[in-house]
Amino acid sequence: ATWANLGLQDSSSPLMEQLNFFHDHTLLILTMITILVGYIMGMLMFNKFTNRYLLHGQTIEIIWTVLPAIILMFIAFPSLRLLYLMDEINTPSITLKSIGHQWYWSYEYSDFLNLEFDSYMVPTNELETNGFRLLDVDNRVILPMNNQIRILVTATDVLHSWTVPSLGVKVDATPGRLNQINFLINRPGLFFGQCSEICGANHSFM
Repeated sequence: ATWANLGLQDSSSPLMEQLNFFHDHTLLILTMITILVGYIMGMLMFNKFTNRYLLHGQTIEIIWTVLPAIILMFIAFPSLRLLYLMDEINTPSITLKSIGHQWYWSYEYSDFLNLEFDSYMVPTNELETNGFRLLDVDNRVILPMNNQIRILVTATDVLHSWTVPSLGVKVDATPGRLNQINFLINRPGLFFGQCSEICGANHSFM
């Protein structure tokens, strides 16, 4: 992410890469539709011609029913493919359990004994000069790159949502329910995310 960034963040996982491509693909289709409809509306407003054969247009009605259906298929199929890809659980090399609380996360590395910690956002007055306000935490999660990682997400009190945009990951943390998601980090870096479910007074600070 950069300052005043209007687009999506650079991807750090193959899934996010695919999501970026899908976003651009859909946007291109929308742009084409907008230009076509705009052009037709402009033509209707500014020309004085009438088609004397256009009393009942069986052909044009078939075209404007079938064409949008085909366009929707061009959006639906890649979308469904991605949806199933995101739910695919490959053999994970490491499992991380993330538990949402009001208003911090606690983490457990399930593959190791007694490796768990809480992760609180660093308050602005305690932040170092090079820290990121409202993003930096006191204990960061460290994960290996080029490995399949499984994250189990749950909550203890209210709904939360564990999100890292550059990895293309967003999982709801629901009390009494365990959600899981799978991803692979394909480049080293420091990736930030924020809770994406309104969870009370300090929702902006976890």
